[in-house]
Amino acid sequence: MNTILNCLVQQHDWRILPFALLVSVFSLLIALSLFDRARSVARRSRRVYLIAAPLVAGLGVWSTHFIAMKAYDVGVPVRYEVWETGGSLLIVVFAFYIAMHLALAEAGRIGRIVAALTCGLGVAAMHFLGMGALRLSGAVLSWNAPLVVLAVVGGLALVGAMAFLPWRGGIKRVIGATALGALSVCWLHFVAMSAVVITPTPGVLLPVAAFAETALTVWIGASVGLLVVIAAFLTGMVWWSRHSALGQLREAIEAMPDGLGFYDADDRLAIWNQRYADVNPEVASALKVGVTFREILEAGLKADIYPCARGREQAWIAERMANRRRPQGAMEQNVGDRWLRVQDRRTAEKGTVTVCSDITDMKRDAQALAEARDAADAANRAKSQFLANMSHEIRTPLNGVIGVAQALARTNLDEQQREMLDLIHSSSRTLQTLLSDILDLARVESGRLELGDEPFDLARATEEAAQLYAAAARDKGLQFVVEVAPEARIWVHGDAVRLKQILTNLVSNAVKFTAAGFVSLTVDAGPQGLRFVVQDTGIGFDAETRERLFSRFEQADGDITRRFGGSGLGLAISQELAAMMGGGLGCESEPGGGAAFILTLPLRPAEAPVAPTAAPPVEVPSSGEGGRRLRILVADDHPTNRRVVELILDQASVELVALEDGAQAVEACRASAFDLVLMDMQMPVMDGLTATREIRLHEVAMGMARTPIVMLTANALPEHIAAGMDAGADRHLAKPFSIEALLAMVAELTADAPQAASAAA
Repeated sequence: MNTILNCLVQQHDWRILPFALLVSVFSLLIALSLFDRARSVARRSRRVYLIAAPLVAGLGVWSTHFIAMKAYDVGVPVRYEVWETGGSLLIVVFAFYIAMHLALAEAGRIGRIVAALTCGLGVAAMHFLGMGALRLSGAVLSWNAPLVVLAVVGGLALVGAMAFLPWRGGIKRVIGATALGALSVCWLHFVAMSAVVITPTPGVLLPVAAFAETALTVWIGASVGLLVVIAAFLTGMVWWSRHSALGQLREAIEAMPDGLGFYDADDRLAIWNQRYADVNPEVASALKVGVTFREILEAGLKADIYPCARGREQAWIAERMANRRRPQGAMEQNVGDRWLRVQDRRTAEKGTVTVCSDITDMKRDAQALAEARDAADAANRAKSQFLANMSHEIRTPLNGVIGVAQALARTNLDEQQREMLDLIHSSSRTLQTLLSDILDLARVESGRLELGDEPFDLARATEEAAQLYAAAARDKGLQFVVEVAPEARIWVHGDAVRLKQILTNLVSNAVKFTAAGFVSLTVDAGPQGLRFVVQDTGIGFDAETRERLFSRFEQADGDITRRFGGSGLGLAISQELAAMMGGGLGCESEPGGGAAFILTLPLRPAEAPVAPTAAPPVEVPSSGEGGRRLRILVADDHPTNRRVVELILDQASVELVALEDGAQAVEACRASAFDLVLMDMQMPVMDGLTATREIRLHEVAMGMARTPIVMLTANALPEHIAAGMDAGADRHLAKPFSIEALLAMVAELTADAPQAASAAA
């Protein structure tokens, strides 16, 4: 180390060394900037950069060496051999040229290391060949071998470190590489100069052909001048290209996230960006100016990157070329393990612009989304099936509870028994409401809830919905007000049943949560639509509660749930229904200050229909001609349901035949005639739908009159009703049903039964 420091301090002129260092840094910075530029442009545009960059770097390093030699004090007169001096310049330029091509070969870090070491070896060869051109007067030059090894190894290590810089680091990478390169050149030069040993030899004379230091100075000046001229010219050219319209367009094309290639009228490639080669790496080597699109396809077929073309290569090429001549829009193409979206567009001069986008991630996301959708659909179907099954299973025992309670209510009961029966009625109605809410919510979620669109009397529907809870309000001592504005006493189009469902839910909540004061329902109609406001003086709620009030199974707090009951489904369903009707449901309240729920719906006026002639009340006939009793068949596998029907129809004094499955019902109808069949849908041996079809086929085959059939079932969804009608049923009555509903249906369907039965007999 002392030898190196002594060489630097004692044998060099420090007035000249900064200039050598400046030339080294300047030339390497320009050369690496040009190389970085070459990496960012299309291959055909790289040639000028790959010639200029090695020339600039070589001139700079060569000039650095000989400027430093000017600062080196040999102690004797010196001359330089012309050919060896010029050869050192050619060697370093050639080494940089090879190294830059190796670095652009996309061989990864190993390739970049090889390229960096090639640069280092070229600089070392230039140095020692340049030193070999040195001729001394009265002395000879020799080398200290260990220091020579240290100089070369250290220089190679420093220049090799350039390969570990970020490959896409931009200006930071250029600056880092420049620093390492200049440090490598300086290390190799000055450590190697400390290895020089000058031995006096009086008989050695300077050769006449060699040129003196003055000529070397001219060489160095010319090299530096040429270096400055080249740098200025290339800098100006880059500036001009970047600021010209064509240059800006080129930069825009290169910056595109998609690959773009332009083909002329003969379908030969004229312009493309780097991304076009990146998305087609297997055919990137075939991308040259003048190559046809067919030749590019053939290169891809040789690389076997088109799975859909295997075994039918020529037919596939013909199809692809036909699609290219008649662009129909974007097409998706499987290329190896990737997916590309390819778009061909024709220009006015019959050229073709081809845009390629890598949509591999999009395809994977779409596949994942499809799988998630299928899983969600399967889960939704499973949920719907579960709800249908649970509806059936719950409605069956509930029908027994409600039916027996209704039948029991028609008997003589004392006051305590009547009170207990009222509790049964109240509890069963609550359970029935909860079951209906759950089914409604499931149908809304699955998109299977269909709204009716018929004219109805708005004022009448509103008043009917409100009056259901008028008695409950009076029992609590509340003032109950229903006001329908004159402009709202009109007929409108819509679903009256669902409107009543929303209003009854709002009114029932208002009555439930109000202990004193009033509950009101007001209706207005105007240009903005219909506005229903349900207001009360109840407990109210805060802003936080309002945010979650329309969530499912949600109420104000646990204490309210215990005090007032309820499932928390009513408001969620009401809001969903309001949205389906094209309106909205909101609320305003404060704790202890009551609440106001506002329902808004679009106004769709309708003409009032002609009032039909009132039909006389229908009574359930108990016997036919000659005193014959009505014969009614009940097919139900559940004994409780059969017993409920028996209890209800006992008062009508009919002949009731109760069976357990559909097969027995079919045999019974074939054996004798019935005035009415009450058919369950889900039964063992043969279900109700199949049994109904068999009965209808028997009637047609035997020329018998059509027997009324009612699907009396716990399957209450719209698809169940439609299935029953398709099978041949006349009516559908869902369990649990009321005594009045069943008796009215029996009366309607058996009004002409005595005559029909007699004719059939």
